[in-house]
Amino acid sequence: MENKNLFLGIILITLGLIGIASLLTMDIQYPPDIKAILDARFTERQIKLLVLVNPTLFLLVAVFVGTTLYQKVNLRVPIIEKLVGIENSSISILRVLKYGILGGILSVILVSITQVLFKPIILAELEMLGDSIKPTPATRFLYGALTEEILTRYGFMTFMVWLYSKIFKGTTQIVYWIGIFTSALIFALGHFSIVYNAIEHPTAALLTYILIGNSIGGIIFGWLYWKIGLESAMIAHLFFHVIVLLVTQFSAT
Repeated sequence: MENKNLFLGIILITLGLIGIASLLTMDIQYPPDIKAILDARFTERQIKLLVLVNPTLFLLVAVFVGTTLYQKVNLRVPIIEKLVGIENSSISILRVLKYGILGGILSVILVSITQVLFKPIILAELEMLGDSIKPTPATRFLYGALTEEILTRYGFMTFMVWLYSKIFKGTTQIVYWIGIFTSALIFALGHFSIVYNAIEHPTAALLTYILIGNSIGGIIFGWLYWKIGLESAMIAHLFFHVIVLLVTQFSAT
């Protein structure tokens, strides 16, 4: 079993590293003072490579924590488990795919409703964000769907569910829901640093929109990890970005 878990961890690290490598396709905008410091010490290539260091370290920790704990709280990575021989019973790839696609569609609908409600009061700030943050399709699809799910769901949510199971003496439904909401909230708060890099003094309305908009996907993806498996959460995250990108391209024509 230990060797099988090791193989599962290696596969997840590989997927996560593919997502991290996609960051190289982005032109990251830094505040002028930070950019000046970086330019004085590093070449452009070195700066790009430095961006990969922190997410790689986080990835290694997340995979170690997730692989150590996920089975203890009855979470699953069904397709990869089947691939490495951890799970011998049959799995329905169609079910994993179906729920993933539906989760992605639901996320887009709810986030779009949130945007419609907030857009009239944060339009200028949204345009500033759009000018400063331009993730490439590769980053959206690979880093978002693969790396972020491994970090946030497999690593952090698994740990939180395990921690709450110790506090509440078992893996009751409330334990999973608290774990889902906690990981979704932390994921959303993690986007604040991106906002502050782009806008020096963001309004409370913009921060609230960022918090709600990113928590919606996190809750849906967390539920999918709990009920269907990590791969279904990855598919939902992928389809969220696919639909958003298609709608954006269609709207621009």
